[in-house]
Amino acid sequence: MSNPATSPANHPTDYTPPKVWKWDSKNGGEWASINRPIAGPTHEKALPVGDHPLQLYSLATPNGIKVTIMLEELLSQGHKGAEYDAYLIKIGDGDQFSSGFVDVNPNSKIPALLDTSTETPTRVFESGAILLYLAEKFDAFLPKDPAKRTECMSWLFWQMGSAPYLGGGFGHFYAYAPFKIEYCIDRFTMEVKRQLDVLDRHLSDNQYMAGDEYTIADIAIWSWYGSLVLNRSYDAAEFLEAESYTNVVRWAKEIDKRPAVQRGRMVNRTWGDLDMQLHERHDASDFDLKTQDKVAAE
Repeated sequence: MSNPATSPANHPTDYTPPKVWKWDSKNGGEWASINRPIAGPTHEKALPVGDHPLQLYSLATPNGIKVTIMLEELLSQGHKGAEYDAYLIKIGDGDQFSSGFVDVNPNSKIPALLDTSTETPTRVFESGAILLYLAEKFDAFLPKDPAKRTECMSWLFWQMGSAPYLGGGFGHFYAYAPFKIEYCIDRFTMEVKRQLDVLDRHLSDNQYMAGDEYTIADIAIWSWYGSLVLNRSYDAAEFLEAESYTNVVRWAKEIDKRPAVQRGRMVNRTWGDLDMQLHERHDASDFDLKTQDKVAAE
């Protein structure tokens, strides 16, 4: 009897790369429709613009909630200039390929931010860049001590470089690929567990990523790895033995209790419990009045 893990469907051995690769739009699994080998817009459509200084175009993926959590944290500290309008970008529908979105983010990925408070509106793309931009703009969640600031920045860039192994690597092959490939799952599982061990060892001696101060590094890393160990990403916590990374779990649960984090997770969310979905956010009262359970009841 053949081993299913190494059967031809799971362990293909008959593929030889062609001399010149050609795009097959049907060969990509669940998210094939959002991937293509060229850049630029596919259609003309302007982005909506609200009344607040900051305009966010996003979806509540790990990269998306980094920014909504940051904005809610800033507002909780009294930074009125951080008021924002959050518009939903449905990546499954290709909203990120509109001409308006590409003008804000030429890479056609969420999130994208437009700061209309500057003399000429400032576009900011890449979630790490947005976090840093907001931290510097409002002088918040970024340590003032040079050594701690450097530590914060190191961990922020660690997350930006590491998460593609978690999302595009492990998450894709474990949860989304059209068939299971043992080699790919093993390769990326090994790397994700190594990353979790890096975090666990660091957090054994630190409350937060840059010491005893909650920073943009925590927001960035929690959005990916906190969600993972709390079993909100890929339904993989048991597979990865997430509970064994006790320091990461402690840190993740502590941050999860923050009211701004809980609000930030709701913005631009289109799945899960209806009372946890706020498709667009334009005012603080929207969290009480315009979640999808309230909209559905109207």
